[in-house]
Amino acid sequence: MASVRLVVSSGEPAGIGPDLLLALAADPAFTPPGELVVLGDRDVFAARADSLGLPFDWPAADDSTSAASGFRFHHLAAANPVTPGRLDPGNARHVLAMLDHASEGCRDGRYAAMVTAPLHKGVINDAGIPFTGHTEYLAERVGGTPVMMLAADTLRVALATTHLPLAKVPAAITGDTLTTVLETLHAALVDWLGKPQPRILVAGLNPHAGESGHLGDEEIRVIGPTLEAMRERGIQAIGPLPADTLFTPRHLDGADAVLAMYHDQGLPVLKYAGFGRAVNVTLGLPIVRTSVDHGTALDLAGTGRAEHGSLAAAIALAAEITQRAAA
Repeated sequence: MASVRLVVSSGEPAGIGPDLLLALAADPAFTPPGELVVLGDRDVFAARADSLGLPFDWPAADDSTSAASGFRFHHLAAANPVTPGRLDPGNARHVLAMLDHASEGCRDGRYAAMVTAPLHKGVINDAGIPFTGHTEYLAERVGGTPVMMLAADTLRVALATTHLPLAKVPAAITGDTLTTVLETLHAALVDWLGKPQPRILVAGLNPHAGESGHLGDEEIRVIGPTLEAMRERGIQAIGPLPADTLFTPRHLDGADAVLAMYHDQGLPVLKYAGFGRAVNVTLGLPIVRTSVDHGTALDLAGTGRAEHGSLAAAIALAAEITQRAAA
């Protein structure tokens, strides 16, 4: 397949984002799928490289010099000096500026897809900027109806709701919401991941999928009828199934994805099965965006102990999706 040009946001500068990218570039086992344009503060990367004993000689993104490693750098200055492990709300807008540049570059064709290293939601809110997460922020920037999906090997888990307090989840699960999420998930499995007739397992909301209405009736009122309507349209949406047994091998065998009703119903299983190599994919946007499956790990920043497997997997999946779309 042809090589691609991807953009990678380095995320929270005090976290492990810079460490991961520097280590990945120095890893002889990693072969970039094309050019990787890394966004960040050049001084931060130079200092982190020095402390980790890693090279940092990537040419500028607009430099005609050959990038032997496949890595290039686009400098966006942080407002304040950065200390590994120490958050600074003054640098929140620097983090968002990377997302703005990456998403705009994907929209105008400079980049085929974007990959994001972890950021810290709390420090962005501490800076007085309302922020729920990458998924919601990018949807506001580029449009679309986002659906969050994490993938680890053959296990893929999408979410009907994302970063909501648990008490607000039942009201957010409506027939219209589930219809949109299932349409988006089905289309991504077909177009992005090459599954011509995807089989989607759908979890119930309540324990035991409501136990015939004795433990909640959302399955009877909302989820079940929506899935029946999907099946009449040719979308293989199977359920609602009890979440505590859905993730057993007997059910997962032959399934292409699972749709969980809320964040912590599906993602603990996914992360247990594949933490460190799982990838977060945002479906339903007009651009391709993948991300790591972990947070900023402030305690590991600058120590050399952060593992870059998830970042490598996120880059590989972003390239795979864009290459398949271009084929």
